[in-house]
Amino acid sequence: MTSPGTFWDTFTGAFLQAPVPDITWTEMLLTLAAAITLSIPRRSWRYFGLLATATHELGHAFAAVTTGQRLSGIRLRLDHSGTTTTYSRSRLATAWSCFWGYPVPAIVGAAFVWAGVSGWGPAAMAASSVTLAASLLFLRNPAGFLITGAAIAAIAALTVLVPAAFAGHVAVCLGVALLVAAVRDLLKLANVHVRRRERLETSDAYLLSRATAVPSALWILLFAVLVACAWFAAWQPVSAVLLKGA
Repeated sequence: MTSPGTFWDTFTGAFLQAPVPDITWTEMLLTLAAAITLSIPRRSWRYFGLLATATHELGHAFAAVTTGQRLSGIRLRLDHSGTTTTYSRSRLATAWSCFWGYPVPAIVGAAFVWAGVSGWGPAAMAASSVTLAASLLFLRNPAGFLITGAAIAAIAALTVLVPAAFAGHVAVCLGVALLVAAVRDLLKLANVHVRRRERLETSDAYLLSRATAVPSALWILLFAVLVACAWFAAWQPVSAVLLKGA
């Protein structure tokens, strides 16, 4: 059994650069298949989608804090919904924090992919667990603590138990899974506006349209552009590694 001291030493050591993984075309195809398996089937999405929701809400929270808003609390629910409550006298600041939900899982996913292929996979996982631990201060419901606690435990375990030489591969897989999850959530959002309009009040795009008078469709389009840019950014370091090994 690993002692607390050994666990801590291994965890803090994860912030150092690890060996750069040797990624092949076959592995990337398997990674994409694993990411789709996590993000598409309902059974796996029931659990992995909770991490995507937590990332979404942390995007709102981070944007609020960095613009001087007061962060009242974050609520995560087991049905993949979430709420981040902030207070601000500026409508522009409120719109800014409302915007940074849907694009953030894709941006974080791209960052994970970059970290994985450059030897910073363990650091990315360790930093993620620290960020999630900090968010515990703002959680306001039992389900939120359950979801976040489970995510912290899983990511910390991966950070400590996965060999440094293999951690980059795990980081790339998690990153691609978050990128796929971002696309899934974006399609779900579009479906709310097209076919399930009774749920419009749960849509960030709808809330943004009410706050700014800019149509919801344009906000959804902007979300899609940023998600596409995240996919493009993630592909650049991967393609460089694949071409180098060809």
